[in-house]
Amino acid sequence: MELRRGRFFQSSVLHCPNRWVAIRSTNPQAVQTALGLHNPTPCSWMDGMARVSDQKLFISPPVNGWVLVVGSLLPEPSEDVDACFRFLQRLSRELGEVQFFSVNRAVGHHAWARFERGRALRGYAWAGETIWNQGHKTWAERKLALRCYDYCESNGRSHFAQLERSRANAEKVLLLASIWSLDPSSVDDSALTDAFGIAGDLSRARPR
Repeated sequence: MELRRGRFFQSSVLHCPNRWVAIRSTNPQAVQTALGLHNPTPCSWMDGMARVSDQKLFISPPVNGWVLVVGSLLPEPSEDVDACFRFLQRLSRELGEVQFFSVNRAVGHHAWARFERGRALRGYAWAGETIWNQGHKTWAERKLALRCYDYCESNGRSHFAQLERSRANAEKVLLLASIWSLDPSSVDDSALTDAFGIAGDLSRARPR
């Protein structure tokens, strides 16, 4: 399904997710199986995006060859970066190319990662300090002038300078997603009126 550029789904800024996974796939049911989603229910894009804060995951219908998994309780790198890694690694082993994005604009925390067939090609997460920096910086990161600190590199810098740079990174996460795969805030919901994704309970959805 093609996107109609220039038109955003309603209140895109307010409804833009804090964390999401992009999977190169046109099969939401395969994603559902990999996640082990509990109580799956067919759901439109708008309804699914509205329900993700209600202890739910939303698996989107395919958009330009990508399926998004959205939910505020997806693994949070700042809470347990190892759990986030294992979550993405397992999904990638089952589904192929998997990407992850996370942003907290209030404090500047941010993360992005790319996995393929269970292998981490790139991973970066900053939560007051660098907690994940794996793989080489990609062309897209360089194009967007994203600042990625090595482990312990930022310890000698002023808190204000770190915060300003981290917030600058956080503001570009959607742009990075648009280059790597899909910016969820750019999806035109009016083009998806007849397409349904899947909503389900998060409590039993996390891979072990």
